[in-house]
Amino acid sequence: MRLLRVFGLSGVVVLSLGLAQPSANPCAAVGAVQFICDVISPEDLAVVPGAEWVIASGDQEGGRIHLVNVRDKTTTLLFPTSTRRERLDAVTYPTCPGPLPPEGDDFRAHGLYLTPGSTGVHTLYVVHHGVRESIEVFEVDARSTRPALIWIGCAIAPEPVGFNSVVALPDEGFVATSPRTGDVWEWHAASGWRQVPGSDDTAPNGLEISPDGRWLYVAGFAESKVTRLSRGQATVQKAVVALDFRPDNLRMSLDGSEIFAAGPGNVQTPRDTSQETSNVASIDPETLAVQPIFEHPFIDGFAASTTAIQIGNEMWLGTYRGERIAYFPVRD
Repeated sequence: MRLLRVFGLSGVVVLSLGLAQPSANPCAAVGAVQFICDVISPEDLAVVPGAEWVIASGDQEGGRIHLVNVRDKTTTLLFPTSTRRERLDAVTYPTCPGPLPPEGDDFRAHGLYLTPGSTGVHTLYVVHHGVRESIEVFEVDARSTRPALIWIGCAIAPEPVGFNSVVALPDEGFVATSPRTGDVWEWHAASGWRQVPGSDDTAPNGLEISPDGRWLYVAGFAESKVTRLSRGQATVQKAVVALDFRPDNLRMSLDGSEIFAAGPGNVQTPRDTSQETSNVASIDPETLAVQPIFEHPFIDGFAASTTAIQIGNEMWLGTYRGERIAYFPVRD
């Protein structure tokens, strides 16, 4: 027997499962874990307000931005498409040189962050790798039957910064991690990019932000830690919590009560993803108390979890190497 450990958020549930048998259906469930397939490397996920739709990035060759229907688990290509819509907001993004040119398989969408709007039009921030290293910004028009994307601006990375994750600030601007330079950067239209004080020892990868914008939560992938870092305060304040896996992305729960950290465990050098586990833990944003939620060995087509978000009674997981989104039941 093989154990899949699925933890309820108010207690531990251990499910004993038989070894998965080969299936003619490559998208078949593995025990309690089910899949939404044909989405290349869905590294990050963002929930559209109303929780009827999820936007998924794609961070490998052939990766795209997809829209996923939460109810029936179907997917639709959002970007890039032959009919993509573009409208540069030159006031908000004055240094943006214009829309992305056609990139083909060079297009890479990495980290995502969605800011809700008040009239059904939201803002999506996308870490982009391709012809330019940048944060690309889209409107998400969710007023019709199916949300649509309209590109509205960008901020180009300064050399030698290379982005991974992004969060929007409560007023204007955004913050992004740069694993390449080992720090975190903040952007405003008036000032451009500036390093966030105290971020140079966070081993940054994933990123979250408190609702008031005073605290950043930085996933330290290389050091298996999460750092809570003050922002815009007179004295830099930090608190660090260790995890027993390497956190990739961080995602605030829909009600704001907890942060979900997801990432691989049993990481070795050189890396062999077939030996790595998928992990999810809940972190209290105030106390930084950690509660494990999920641990699972390698699944063919889903190398290891990179992001996690709870939608209703399901936990959804992304991966950086594979072609599917995973989801499994949880209890409150």
